Amino acid sequence: MKYFTLICSVLLLGLSVNARGGESLTSIGPGVVAPDFVLSDTNGKQHRLSDYRGKPVIINFWTTWCPPCREELPSMNRAWHQLEQEGIAMLAINMGEDEDTIFVFSADYPTDFPILMDLSGEVIEQWPVKGLPTTYIVAPDGSLAYRAIGSREWDDKSLLDKVRALK
Repeated sequence: MKYFTLICSVLLLGLSVNARGGESLTSIGPGVVAPDFVLSDTNGKQHRLSDYRGKPVIINFWTTWCPPCREELPSMNRAWHQLEQEGIAMLAINMGEDEDTIFVFSADYPTDFPILMDLSGEVIEQWPVKGLPTTYIVAPDGSLAYRAIGSREWDDKSLLDKVRALK
């Protein structure tokens, strides 16, 4: 049922006049802890969210079939190139697609940051994801600091400055 709701949310976001909702982030109240996970990336390396404690983490939930997801991936990659030397992590969690699907997709949308695979949908079920793409900014203490539903230009200075301020 949650997958059906996500699909409908993606379609609505893609059909809206301004799916991006500006270049803003929604603040999340204090004390909301990011659910931990262990997922493999497309190279087989395991990533545990708790291993990133002590640094801000940008976590993007997406799929290859989602038009707004495809729209924002190039800006996420540009942002990654700005942030990787600053001690800020970026992870993209693909919902339910296998390595081959992501590999073919990445020929048109290359990314240099880790793409994790949530094949069973177990991780996305633990996070308050209401549509795709949804991005969370996890503070160094493991709490959820910000959320963005819909695509953004992630290399926008105002967005990156909010993430940098968490360090």
